[in-house]
Amino acid sequence: MKHLELRALLAEPTTPLMRAALRGLSPETLEALARVADRAAGQAWRQVVVDRVRAFAAGQPGEGPQAVAAYFTTTERRTADGMFVGWSPFVAALTPTEAAPDLRHTETTATMVPLGEDARAEVDFADPRLAEALHRLAAMDPPAHGDVLHVHLPSSRVTRVKP
Repeated sequence: MKHLELRALLAEPTTPLMRAALRGLSPETLEALARVADRAAGQAWRQVVVDRVRAFAAGQPGEGPQAVAAYFTTTERRTADGMFVGWSPFVAALTPTEAAPDLRHTETTATMVPLGEDARAEVDFADPRLAEALHRLAAMDPPAHGDVLHVHLPSSRVTRVKP
């Protein structure tokens, strides 16, 4: 079997052929497969973030230097299950140099937002594919308050920075 044939089978994991093949594997093999799939999913979502940030940077007006990095900060969201810390779908900073900007939280007055209203703002103003990728990354590896997500465009690396 060739690489493309295997990829086509894996792209549809619920087909009878794939279900039968998976049922025949040992629990240890299935767990190893799940770990590999989780790592691959994380890498794929990070690549979506890089691609969407590149598109955002390319669409910025002006004749300045090209963006080298983008930064995302955390946001706290109320859900029916309680509070959730995730990545904000809005770029906190877009920089033309390797130097990291000061993204420390400043003292502000917090205003309670009704349940669901933050999601409506995200739908209206955020890049939906970028928002989905950031939500998936946060679900896979939840950020802590104050963490920063660094997207380095030349290397296509996405890393979490702890303050």
